[in-house]
Amino acid sequence: MIEYIGVSRSYGNRLAVDDLHLEIPPGELFAFLGPNGAGKTTTIKMAVGLLRPNQGLVRVCGHDVAQEPRLAKSKLSYVPDEPHLYDKLTGREFLQFIAEMYGINGTRETEMQIERFELGGFVDELTETYSHGMKQRLVFASAFLHHPDVLVVDEPMVGLDPKSIRLVKDLLREKAKAGTTVFMSTHTLAVAEEIGDRIGILMDGKLQFLGTVAALKEASRQNHSSLEELFLEMTNQWE
Repeated sequence: MIEYIGVSRSYGNRLAVDDLHLEIPPGELFAFLGPNGAGKTTTIKMAVGLLRPNQGLVRVCGHDVAQEPRLAKSKLSYVPDEPHLYDKLTGREFLQFIAEMYGINGTRETEMQIERFELGGFVDELTETYSHGMKQRLVFASAFLHHPDVLVVDEPMVGLDPKSIRLVKDLLREKAKAGTTVFMSTHTLAVAEEIGDRIGILMDGKLQFLGTVAALKEASRQNHSSLEELFLEMTNQWE
């Protein structure tokens, strides 16, 4: 569902992503780990069409993101680490606007997501009054409106209260179980261990590990270390 084929991306002389080869199949919850500055967000932005690779190819559902951007983007939803909303719209108006962009029944789908993400207490207020956590819940609700085949989320738990974190974790697992491919970036090993099917660990733009949670635990056992210690060894940084 997501393919990176020999992908590299640089900013000036700094190589942010270095010859990345990665395939994420349908229905997998893939947890993308690494310290700040490892290249995770750059990798994600190339999948959703916000950045182009300097070399290589990125496909979403078989569509080249650079050559077929509309088709690729119609198959996915993206939840960034910093939610950006239209301040002078209410939450309900924002959801209706997103629904109209996808040409779907805005009223029915909007009400479903309002209930799912428990937005009723503030959905008719202007989004400029929202806390970070409220904005994040609204963005998640908008991302689910058109039932995407691929859901890309960048640091989804940041700024959420414990109840919202539990809600997001459960929904991501629910989506993956229903067949949606979930590509989740995080710097928190515990989150990846709890809900991920496979883990990729990135450092300086290169994959240091790619495999199942069980395989990472086995590598930790053979290394006679905890998972946290193994992650620290791979990335040379623990945050």
